Amino acid sequence: MSKGKVYLIGAGPGDIGLITVKGLECLKKADVIVYDRLANPRLLSYKRNDCELIYVGKSPDRHTLTQDEINQVLVDEGLKGKNVVRLKGGDPYVFGRGGEEGEVLRAAGIEFEVVPGITSAISVPCYAGIPVTHRDFTSTFTVITGHEDPTKEDSSINWPRLATDPGTLIFLMGVGNLSKIVGQLTKYGKDPQTPIALIRWGTRPEQQVVTGTLANIIEEVAKAKLTSPAIIIVGKVVTLRDTLSWFEQKPLFGKRILVTRAREQASVLSEKLEALGAEAWEYPTIEIKEPADSTALDQAIAEAGTYDWMIFTSANGVNAFFKRLKALKLDIRTLGAVKI
Repeated sequence: MSKGKVYLIGAGPGDIGLITVKGLECLKKADVIVYDRLANPRLLSYKRNDCELIYVGKSPDRHTLTQDEINQVLVDEGLKGKNVVRLKGGDPYVFGRGGEEGEVLRAAGIEFEVVPGITSAISVPCYAGIPVTHRDFTSTFTVITGHEDPTKEDSSINWPRLATDPGTLIFLMGVGNLSKIVGQLTKYGKDPQTPIALIRWGTRPEQQVVTGTLANIIEEVAKAKLTSPAIIIVGKVVTLRDTLSWFEQKPLFGKRILVTRAREQASVLSEKLEALGAEAWEYPTIEIKEPADSTALDQAIAEAGTYDWMIFTSANGVNAFFKRLKALKLDIRTLGAVKI
C-alpha cells in the first residue's frame, strides 16, 4: 500500500471565513481530519460524508491525547494511504507544534504539506479594535508564548528586554500565567499603568474582551470570570479600542441562536446569522428525504388543475413538488388557474 499525505492546516483564529481558500479545499478532499479544540467545529461541515473525524483537542486541564500520541495518529493514518488533514487553530508554525509534527512525518517517510493560517496574534486584536502597530504609538510588536514547555529548566523569555520594549507585546496561551506575566513585566520596570487587554475566543461571536492596566488587570479578569482560550495584549495601542471597536457593534453580537433547519441547509442560515454577530448553534430537528412511495403525490399532481388553492408550507415543499412535476414530464401549466 502506498503512503498517504498529511496536510498541516492553519484554521485561523476562529471566524470560519478566515480560513484560507487552500485550507478549505484540503478539508473538502480529506479522508481523515484530525482536529483541535481551537479550530471552529463549523469548519467540519465542509468535509465529505465519508470523512473520518478524530478529535485531539487540548485544554489547560485536560488533554485528549498527548502530543506524542497525536504524532502517532498522523503517522498511522498516513501509512494507511489516506489523505489526512491536521486542522489546527491559528497557524501551524506559531506555537502550534506543527514543526514537531512535520519532523515526525518526515522521519516516517510520509509526505506532508503546510497550509499557513492567519495567526490569532494579529487577527484577534483586530477584531477587538486593537491594531498591533500604529504610526502614533509603535512600529513593532513581539509575539511571546505565555505557556513555555514545563520540562525546560530555564525560561527562554528575556523579561528584562520585554519590560523595556516600547512596542506591543502579544502573549498567546497565557491566561493561566497572567499573574506571572504581569509580575515579571513590572518587576523589570514596565510602568504599572501600561494598558493591557485580554481577548477570549477572539473573532468568534462569543468574543469577550477585558481591558485594564498592569496594576489592575488581574482583578478585572477575575471580576469578568474570563478563562482560556485568550490572548494578552500589552501596550498603548490598547487605548485605541474605544475608537476602533467594530466587531462588537454588529446587531446580533453576543446573541446565541439555535438553528433547527435540516443539516444540509443549516450552515447557510448560520453563516448569515454569524455575519450579523450572532453565535449560531446547529441542532437539526428535521431531515429532508424523498418519499419512498410517490403515488399520493403523483395523484395530487394529476388532479392539480381541479384545485382552487395550493398551499406550500415551506421552501422544501416547493422544491419537492416541482422536482416531481419535472420527473413526470409536466410543467407549471399543469396548475392552470390554481392560486398558490
